[in-house]
Parts: sequence; C-alpha cells; structure tokens
Amino acid sequence: MSKPSAKMFVSVGEKFACVKITGQANFTSSIDFKTLVNELLQRGCTDFVLDLTDCLLMDSTFLGVLAGFGLKMSGLPADNVKRRLELFNPNPRIAELLENLGVLHLFELAEGEIRLPEKVESCGCATASPTRDEVKRTCLEAHRTLMEINPENVSRFKELTQFLAEDLKKRNAAKPPV
Repeated sequence: MSKPSAKMFVSVGEKFACVKITGQANFTSSIDFKTLVNELLQRGCTDFVLDLTDCLLMDSTFLGVLAGFGLKMSGLPADNVKRRLELFNPNPRIAELLENLGVLHLFELAEGEIRLPEKVESCGCATASPTRDEVKRTCLEAHRTLMEINPENVSRFKELTQFLAEDLKKRNAAKPPV
C-alpha cells in the first residue's frame, strides 16, 4: 500500500516564506512543492525556511526538485538581492540523503525552534492533479539535476533517466497530432 504524499503548510511575510512539510515528501508532492516555491519567488520572497520537523522521508525525485530550488536560490540574481534557503530540523536520514547525493552544500541547516518574523500570515497550498507525463517529466528533470550537481549520482540514476526519457519520447510519438 502506498503512503500518502507530504502535506505542506505555508506562512508568508514580506520577502519571507516558511514551508512546513509533513509526512513523506515524494514524487507526487514534488510537483506541488516546485509550483509553490516558484509562485513564492514570483511574489518576491527571497528568504525561505523549510520546516522539516515532521517530514519523515524524501524520495530522490523530491530531493532532486529541492536541490534544483537550492541551485536557483544560490545563484546571484540580476537584481543582486541575497537569497537564503534554510532547512530546519531535518531528521538524520534526510540529512544523510542530502550528504550522500552531494547536495547538502546548497542549504543552510538549522535546528531548534523557528522564529517567524512579525506580520506573517498563513496561506493555502493548492495541490495539483498532474498527468502521468507531468510526473515523469518532473522525475526526469529532478534526477538529471542530481546528476548535474554531483557526477557521482550518474551511476545511481543513469538507467532511470534513460528509461524515463525513452518512455516520454514513446508516449509523445504515440499521441495523435492536435
């Protein structure tokens, strides 16, 4: 029996966002996470805290999407605004996965109690109903990101990415033209 995807709770302030992730962050929740953080970036958030206190585990797709967000946050944007991405209270298993995949350097880690700035409001997090192809594309992109960041990941994910790329190519070739 499959376990339910992670739930996300969001608090937003001026240029600040705290995303609490509970449960198991997997390939399904990675699409919601990616959509959410991109929307928050569009709204002008530059300071992100991911509360992982109640996050039990992350699969490789979610870790790849998270690493991609870490890369995006670590690059200096054209407006020269400093960006911050902090992972709060990751359990030892998640920290170990980040280390083993060679992506831990993309994040600040912190433990303890989160102190939210004043004037923070909670907002909802919409959940997507992605198509099978959207899920496969997200999985492919996430694993390619992990391989680009750390060449040691190529041996881990090469066969998976080849399978996903070929499957998407076949599925797209089989679709009738619109």
